[in-house]
Formats: sequence, structure tokens, C-alpha cells
Amino acid sequence: MTLRQAITAAANFALITALIVYGFRLFAEYHSRGKWAKNVTSLLAGLGLFALASAQLLSPRTAEVLYILSRSNISTALVWISDALLLGAIASFGIITYTKPLRLWHERKIERDLNRELPKIP
Repeated sequence: MTLRQAITAAANFALITALIVYGFRLFAEYHSRGKWAKNVTSLLAGLGLFALASAQLLSPRTAEVLYILSRSNISTALVWISDALLLGAIASFGIITYTKPLRLWHERKIERDLNRELPKIP
């Protein structure tokens, strides 16, 4: 593979990744809003970007690059990266879940202390 082909393949993979990420964002925005009529454009745009990314991914040149990558040990590195990101997500969810009740308890304590200093007016 020449340098020009490698740069072209890297640019194609970057474009495919950007399309997939943007498609997921549009689809997530559609799903999170809950108003179907207003967000049908986001849904269709997200699905359209998924289709475009799939079309780019299934080209003969990309399939050749995928075959070359599959023969290497890149899958092991990607599994380690995936595991690290998943553990980070689990840890951040735990931290957020654990600290929210503490924050609420602290806010209530501050409110009680402020109310305790106010004079009682009948």
C-alpha cells in the first residue's frame, strides 16, 4: 500500500467515524426529546447518515483495508481500549450516583442551618 492509498484510507475512516458519531447524536437528540412530529427530521437525518456511512464502509477499497487490519493484532488493542472506556463509564456512573445524595444532604443541612439562625416571627 502506497502512502497516498494509506492517507486516502485514513481519511475515509475518519469520514465514516464522523458520520456515524453525528448520526448517533442526531438519533439521540430525536429519542431524548420525545416529540415525534418535531424531531422526525433528526431521525431521518440520523438514519441517512448511518446509511451513508454504511455505503462508504462497504466499498472495495475499505474492505481491503479492513482485511489488512483484521490480519494484524489491532483487535486486541481495540478490546483493551473498549474495556477501559466501559470501566470508565461504570466508574463515572457510580461516582455520580454516589455523590448526588451527598450533595442533596449537604444542601439540606445548609438550608437547616440558615433557617435556624433566622428569628422566629409569630
